[in-house]
Formats: sequence, C-alpha cells, structure tokens
Amino acid sequence: MGKATKATRKFASSGQLKKTIKSRKKHQEVKKKIESRRGAKGKGKGKGKAPAQDGNEQDDAEEEKTNVKGMTVDDFLGAGFMENDSDDGNMEMDQDDSDAEDEDEEDVADDASFASVDDLEDEGAAHMHELSKLAEKDPEFYKYLQENDRDLLEFGPEDAVEDEDDEDDDEEDVEMESETLPILTKDILRGWQKALLDYRSLRALRKLLIAFRSAVHMNEENQSIAWRIDSSAMYNKLVTTALKFTPVILVHHIPYKTLPSGKYKPPTQTAKQKALQKLILSYFNNVIHLIPQLTDNEMLQLALAESAKILPYVTTSRKAVKAYLKQCLGVWSSGEDSVRIAAFLAIRMLANAADNAMLDLVMKSMYLELVRSSKSTSSHKLPSINLMKNSASEIFCLDHAAAYQHAFGYIRQLAIHLRNSMKTQTKDAYRQVYNWQYVHSIDFWALVLARACSTEAQAGRGQESDLKPLVYPLVQVSLGAIKLISNARSYPLHLHIARSMLHLSRHTNTYIPLTPYLLPIISSQLTLSSKPKPSTLRPLDFDSNIRAPAQYLKTRVYMEGLVDETTFTLAEWLISAPVHGSIAFPEITVPIVVSLRKTLKTAKSTSKGGAHKQVEVVKALVERIEESAKWMEEKRKGVRFGPGTLSDVETWEANLRIEDSPLAKYVKVQRKARVKRKTLVDKAEKGEYEILDDSG
Repeated sequence: MGKATKATRKFASSGQLKKTIKSRKKHQEVKKKIESRRGAKGKGKGKGKAPAQDGNEQDDAEEEKTNVKGMTVDDFLGAGFMENDSDDGNMEMDQDDSDAEDEDEEDVADDASFASVDDLEDEGAAHMHELSKLAEKDPEFYKYLQENDRDLLEFGPEDAVEDEDDEDDDEEDVEMESETLPILTKDILRGWQKALLDYRSLRALRKLLIAFRSAVHMNEENQSIAWRIDSSAMYNKLVTTALKFTPVILVHHIPYKTLPSGKYKPPTQTAKQKALQKLILSYFNNVIHLIPQLTDNEMLQLALAESAKILPYVTTSRKAVKAYLKQCLGVWSSGEDSVRIAAFLAIRMLANAADNAMLDLVMKSMYLELVRSSKSTSSHKLPSINLMKNSASEIFCLDHAAAYQHAFGYIRQLAIHLRNSMKTQTKDAYRQVYNWQYVHSIDFWALVLARACSTEAQAGRGQESDLKPLVYPLVQVSLGAIKLISNARSYPLHLHIARSMLHLSRHTNTYIPLTPYLLPIISSQLTLSSKPKPSTLRPLDFDSNIRAPAQYLKTRVYMEGLVDETTFTLAEWLISAPVHGSIAFPEITVPIVVSLRKTLKTAKSTSKGGAHKQVEVVKALVERIEESAKWMEEKRKGVRFGPGTLSDVETWEANLRIEDSPLAKYVKVQRKARVKRKTLVDKAEKGEYEILDDSG
C-alpha cells in the first residue's frame, strides 16, 4: 500500500475518523431496528445488511494493495490503511495516542457536556451559556479567570476553529520529533484551558495532567516524562492551571455528596468514575510529590487549598491519604502562618470524611506531630506552637465521642508518667514530667476540654459533652505535676500549669483550687532570709521558660518577676466566674486574705527594704479583694433564699455582673499594663527602642 498523505494522517490523528466510523455504525444499528419493526419484509432487509457490511470489510482488505489516493469513501472509513505494518514510527505513535484518547471518549461519550467538534458554532453558543452558569455556580473560579485568563471568557467559535487547527499542527510536529521531548508552549496550554472551560473535556484534562506530571518530575532521573518546560513562567502557569481546573472538571463529571452534618461521601461507583480513578490518583500523588518542592508561599497555599478538593475522590486509597496527611502536617508544624492555616484547612477537609477511620487517623497524627514539635520552646517558636494547639483542638471537637477515646488514652499516659516519677524520685524520672512536651500536652487537653465542655457549647448542643468526664482526671494529673517538685527553679512550670487550669476553670465553670499552689510562691519570695542580690540579668520570660536558670536564683530581677506573675495569676483566678461569680465569694477569700496579710507582715520585718515594691503589689491586691468581698455582701443583702435552694442560687449568680466589682476593674488595668509592657519588650527585641514615659 502507498504511504498515507499528510491530510490523511492529520484526519486520522485528529480523532475524526473514529468518530465518523462510530457514527456510521450507530446509524446502521438504528436503521436496522426501524426495519425490524416493519414485519417479515423489514426483517429480510435487516438481514441483508450484514453481508453488505462484511463485503465492505473484504473490500477494505483488498484495497490495501492500492494507493490511498484512490480510496472510495467507504474504503477510507473502513480505516484499513491504519493497520499497515510498513508505516513509519509516527503513524504508530498516532495510533497509540488515538486509542488512548478513544478510551477516554468511550467513558464520557454519553455526557451532554461534550459537543461535536464538527459543530463549532453550537460549541460557541454552548460556551457562552456555560459561562453564564459558571458566574453563578462558582464565582471564585470565574473571578480567577477574569484576573488571569480573560481571553478564555472572550472566546468565540471562530477562535475555536483557529485553535483546533493550531493544535493539530502542533501535534503533528510533535509526532515528527519522536527523538526529543516536545516543549510545552502557551498556545498548547491555552488550548487545553479552552477545552476544559468550554466543554469540561476529559481528554484535555488527561493531557493537562500528563504535562503536570512532567513538571513535577522534570528534574528527576529515571522518570519518563512527556513534555519539556523551558521557563519558570510556563512552569507556574502549568501548575496553577492543573491545580485550579482539575477540581472543577471532576465535580462536573463525578460529583460527590455532602451530608447535612458537613461530612462528605465519595462519588458513587460508575463506569466513568472507575475509568477516571487511576488518573485522579496519579494526579493526587503528583501533588503530594510537588508540595515539598514548592518554595513560594502563594503557590504552596494554592496547592494545599486545591488538593483538598480532590480528597473526596481518593479517600479509598489509604496509602495516598497517609502520604498527603504527612505532607500537610509537615507544613502545619513548620511553615509561615498563612501557609499553616491552609494546611490546617486541608487536614480538616480530610477529617470531614464520612469514614470515621479518617478522623481517627487525623486526630492521632495531629497530636503526635504537636508533641514532637513542642519538644523545645522559645519565645519565637511559642506562637507557632499555640497556633498548632488551637487548630488541633478544633479537630478534636468535631466528634466528641471519637475524641474521647484518644483523650482518655493520652491523659492516662500523662498520669502514668507522673506516677512513675513520684515512685522513683530520681532526676531522670522527674524529667519525664518536667519538660515542655508534658506541659504543652496538659495545656492542649485543657484547651480541648474547655472548647468542648464550655457552658455555651453545651447549651447549644442541648446536652453534656462526652468529654466532660475527663475534666476531673486532667485536673488531678495537673495538680499532681505541680506538687512533684516545689523549689524556686520549678516555679515557672507551676505557673504554666496553673494558667492552663485557669483557662479550663473559666470556660467550663468548674471550681479548681489553685490558691494552695500560688500562695506559697508569693510567700517564699517575700520572706527570703537574705536581701535579694542585684543583677544585670534581663527579666526572665515566664512564657518561654519552665525552669529558671541557676544564675537567676535569689536575684532581685527574678523575685520581682515571679511575684508579679503569681499575683496577676491569682487575681485572674479570683475574678473567674466559679470564684467571683459565686455567692460565697466573701467566705472563699477569707483564708486567702489571712495568708497574704501574714506574708506581708513577715516581709516587712525580714526583707530589710529589699522587696518593698513587691510588698506594695501584694498589698494592693489584698485591698481589692477585701473591697470586692464587701461589694458582694452588699449585693446579697436582699437575698431571701437559703443555700439549699440551688436553682435560686444559680439564677442569682447568672444575673450578677462581676465586671463591676473593684477586683475586676483592678485586673482590667493590670491587663492593659501587661500588654503595653509586652509591646515595648517586643519592640526592644526588634531594635525599635522607645523612651518610656513614667507620667503615662
């Protein structure tokens, strides 16, 4: 047989040949059905069609000996010339590409979003109609196209004709250069974008994702890639296009179901879904491979945000999900705040899967990553750890019943470490408790229980949280850790745990006795046997230290900072709702006032003027406590119910405005002063020095 002409090869590689053959056969089948309904005569005519078809095939086989130019229409539509083994390598590559594309076409042949390429005018009208719907259904994606690809929105039928011709020419050129990789150009990428936007083309999606894989693995050895990207701009454009367009196309063809609870189910098993599953999984694995390579924060945010939209299609692949979760946790624990938030949103999307095993996997992985990241803490790393604790606590509050299993096991683990330390009483045993990981774990579970068991949250659900029974064991473990070691160097750790318990008490309206652990700190510092040593050390940052360095002991700077911090924590505890909001507040404060006045009396006689400033701070607190006790006595003068009627007591306490008390106003002023001091310290660390105005 003679060699096919360029026009013939172009017609075959464009896919029109297969479509025409398929249309012709379909027409024959329809005609056969119509004739079969006309009776015996019609049946005879229907039977006569089969030999005719066989005859065409025989003619096609014989026609292989003739030149392609002499083919009839029927012979040409038989496509016999495509089976010639003597054709060059380019024809074989065309055949493979066409077969692969036909597999995609068979999967989506019945989809209404694909119009015939022969009817470009109808495609242009369908394009305009589709865009009008896009602005309503997906305004975020429409806005992205307006900002980045306005040409796609202004695309018309004439543009489609020109672009199709250009793409065919490009494909033919690619076929002729089998020895070297083709270079991805803007025109090729724009052609894919138009096909994706106009017709939600799965063929264009497949080509785009093949190019995306080439971009992800382009600098790696032993990787077979299909395209060569020769510029960073083209690389960014390709990656952005793949990330932005893929979720839109998948939702169009295989939508997933979102439940009223906010969880989602994978799409139903259909022929199209099964055919696309390998393509989706390949794309998802490429995104996982891409995430650690990205250095631009905006691109990394985009990758995390758009890849999260693919999760409903890949939750059945546990291996891929675990790899994706590992990458997200790595970004969540070490990136910048904006990127870490994007990683958290992706993790939360995974946790919202209808499969409860996904939520268990996310909870366990997040907690372990948090513990690993909090092994060392500094003033620079502390905000990062706090962000991790706050975001992880939100995940644990998605399902209280599922979170209970994890919380119970990990709190029990903290209790076992504490018990072993109390029994062994060695330095190594104490280090099992007196470390940052233990402190952050207590604070994290306090955050989780405070969020889940808060009065507002339980009132909204109309029932008690499943996590509420864990409040008592967590408090017992925390207070036991405070009592493990009582010396001046461990006081910063005591204050950390006390603040965690204060947060839990305030939100769950649970009375937690902290005064037995705060008052000894004040007493020990104000009644030192010797005058505090002067020092040039900078004030100790109690937020980023759990153990005071040895050079700080018995120094004025440490004593002043410790008394200020403890006094403020005690005042915060006193104005919390379970304490100050109680009708028994005057009686609660009696032992506190007695203890503090005794400490002040001893301090004046033994300090020799070394702690005068701290004495005044504690004295001011005692005076505010006594004034608030009198204020409470005035408020409850008109009470006509007894302590036994708890319902009346709770109603009275709920209507009480404790923010009007003298102690609450005192704490409000102290908070403002601490914020101002913190701001000045931060500016000093950055070199932005400011002259302090004592008059202010």
